[in-house]
Amino acid sequence: MKAFLAKIFAKYIVKKEQKWIDHPLETQDKILNELIVAAKNTKFGRDHHFDEIKTYDDFKQYVSVQDYEGLKHYFDQVIEGQSDILWPGKPLYLAKTSGTTSGAKYIPLTKESVPSHIHSARNALLYYIHETQNSNFVNGKMIFLQGSPILEDKNGLKIGRLSGISAHFVPNYLQKNRLPSYETNMIEDWERKVDNVVEETVKADMTLISGIPPWLIMYFERLIKISGKENVQSIFKNLQLMVTGGVNYEPYRDKINQLVGKKIDCIQTYPASEGFIAYQNTQKSDDLLLLLNNGIFYEFIPVDEFFDENPTRISLKDVEIGKDYVLILNTNAGLWGYNIGDTVRFTSIRPYKIVVSGRIKHYTSAFGEHVIGHEVEQALQKTLEKYPARVNEFTVAPQVNPTEGLPYHEWLIEFDHQPHDMEVFNRELDAQMRQQNTYYDDLITGNILRPLIVSEVKKEGFQKYMKSIGKLGGQNKVPRLSNNRDIADEFYQLNLIQKS
Repeated sequence: MKAFLAKIFAKYIVKKEQKWIDHPLETQDKILNELIVAAKNTKFGRDHHFDEIKTYDDFKQYVSVQDYEGLKHYFDQVIEGQSDILWPGKPLYLAKTSGTTSGAKYIPLTKESVPSHIHSARNALLYYIHETQNSNFVNGKMIFLQGSPILEDKNGLKIGRLSGISAHFVPNYLQKNRLPSYETNMIEDWERKVDNVVEETVKADMTLISGIPPWLIMYFERLIKISGKENVQSIFKNLQLMVTGGVNYEPYRDKINQLVGKKIDCIQTYPASEGFIAYQNTQKSDDLLLLLNNGIFYEFIPVDEFFDENPTRISLKDVEIGKDYVLILNTNAGLWGYNIGDTVRFTSIRPYKIVVSGRIKHYTSAFGEHVIGHEVEQALQKTLEKYPARVNEFTVAPQVNPTEGLPYHEWLIEFDHQPHDMEVFNRELDAQMRQQNTYYDDLITGNILRPLIVSEVKKEGFQKYMKSIGKLGGQNKVPRLSNNRDIADEFYQLNLIQKS
């Protein structure tokens, strides 16, 4: 009965969502107007002349682009428990995330924004059900691995990780199917948590598993080891679907399929504490539907202009397919001109669909090449298509001052299955990088850089590195790119690189 009702509900939701999909620009204009009207009497609204804003051009005039640091004095007032600072009233929750320069960041979640997080996660599954007509998985056990659901209380506000907060909103009809237990989700130590998850699930009829790809790999490997089985399919015979988010799934797909023992359907999502931004609404392509009716007004700055004094700042109507943009959010949680730090690339404008192409802070440009995450992922994927191997994880850093020869890009790669000929693999990877980034190609041609060098990381090296910095598990992931040697040097200091 549950599976049958899920199909009916999926059909209703898909039809309902199509209304804003068919009117994207009007929907975004309406969202911006609603946000301005709602927040005009807040401290931020008064400080930035919201009562004078009639158009998007007005908005850009009064509201500048900021990151967390730029808005921190407003966030601090919210955290102190003051009302009507960034959004009317007080937030329901503060989502705690890892900060860089400021330590922990606290992102408001309001009564207006919380439903969009919950409904978007649900709708991603409903789109899958509607397209495939497969709803049987709702009858089996499902893993929604989350941060601890225990919430702190500070100045009358509840504080926790987004995934832990979300745990309090899992609908009743999924509660009895959900694993792991509440007690296991409370465990902070990630390795102990994974061991408990394995213990609780190894004999369960798992049909859906949700998590970021590095966690899925870690969980599957331990599951196989503990069970003594050949692969995950032989443990969970009815496993049908995975839901992932946080990083691009493609670099991990072959490894996960190998561990599972078959090709398995996957729904990719793009959730963040700042808002649920996009999800994959069809199994026919891997790009993500940008959610335009979620209480978020989106802005975009071309990546190649971002560090200019006056970069171009545009709304949805002016974006171009194939171009990388820094994503800027204005939300019904009270974020204004907020640089989330991600870069996106449009793959379609009918409907508006994106891929996450990287992090604006995660790039390699020691010589002006400005290589971004999407480029290194594409280069590696295309290389693996020609010279099969399996990669667990990788990161890229510049080597500006080698002991001999020209500088180069160093790729730290942990292989699960090595390529047959590493020299040929390296040459192809470099050739693919030159196709992805013309500046890099010019530097190689001009003998400013020599071709890239792959350094092999020892088995479980990335897990050991993340553990060493206290960020193993959860939503934590190693940056694809660095503009310095900090991460690469740490790998060498921890003796995680294979000696050639």
